[in-house]
Amino acid sequence: MNRQEVIISENIGRSLADAIAKCPHDRLFVLVDETTQRLCLPQVADLECLRGAQTITIGATDVSKTLDTVAHVWTELGRLGATRHSLMINLGGGMVTDLGGFAASVFKRGISYINIPTTLLSMVDASVGGKTGINFNGLKNEIGVFNNARCVILDTVFLKTMDAENILSGYAEMLKHGLISDERMWSELMSFDLNNPDLAVLRRMVADSVAVKERIVEQDPTERGLRKALNLGHTAGHAFESLAMRRGTPVLHGYAVAYGLICELYLCTVKTGFPADRMRQTVAFIAANYGRMSISCDDYDELFELMTHDKKNTAGTINFTLLGGIGDIRIDQTAAKEEIFEALDFYREGL
Repeated sequence: MNRQEVIISENIGRSLADAIAKCPHDRLFVLVDETTQRLCLPQVADLECLRGAQTITIGATDVSKTLDTVAHVWTELGRLGATRHSLMINLGGGMVTDLGGFAASVFKRGISYINIPTTLLSMVDASVGGKTGINFNGLKNEIGVFNNARCVILDTVFLKTMDAENILSGYAEMLKHGLISDERMWSELMSFDLNNPDLAVLRRMVADSVAVKERIVEQDPTERGLRKALNLGHTAGHAFESLAMRRGTPVLHGYAVAYGLICELYLCTVKTGFPADRMRQTVAFIAANYGRMSISCDDYDELFELMTHDKKNTAGTINFTLLGGIGDIRIDQTAAKEEIFEALDFYREGL
């Protein structure tokens, strides 16, 4: 897999021009969703480096992360004359960068693409690391490939367009990065003022968060070992997210990860010796900022069934990433059904 350049930008025009110049191409395309077309595209549309670029627009939110949508992108690329030498820029949140990266990776067996994430979640998670994909058959990211963008440009100027919920969604992934990194990073994340975020400070924290992911991905690009550390909170989190989709009341990805962290930090405490005080501090932070998705005991079997579909599983055994302490990563951990139900009990009753 080609190495991915990540640029922490303070001038989106200059950064994008430099990135495009490094990618020789015959035609240029910009993929946006309906939200980023309205809020983010105007911030770059008049740049000289995008003169002549064709815009492809898809529906917004995770409900659009489907095979039908990616087929629409391929159809538009073909209609507009894209060749295997074309370049696509994915301007948007995680749905756009995931779907756009997948569309580019297989169109004519692969065209180059650049990611410009416009949400905090996509900056620290979806746009970095080469995972692309779409939801399929009611399951998150069921279809996709590993393929790095040629370049990822991170500019917090786009965060000015975001509401508090979406800031929180991305922050959950940053919190995960702090938990798998070190006490300093975790402590800073726990004390940051989310009600009045300082974007200059947040830019540095984003860079720190991305560096954690880059360091891990570089050592394990296709998730054979250490990269599984990035799945902390996600085995349970994806189950919450899929259950919400089935109910027709979707939740933001980061919120689902936050709920998953509650369950999995409980498992960390009872199974791998994670300090109970750190667990309760983190759970209290999540409860205060994210609330919780309502579930009952009647949902446990469905949530368990959804966990069995997780891509980290082997031979039907649900596989967790757990922690022995902050930064003490324990991959390939298992839990019995009864233990998972106990974690769900803690989620419901222990907040």
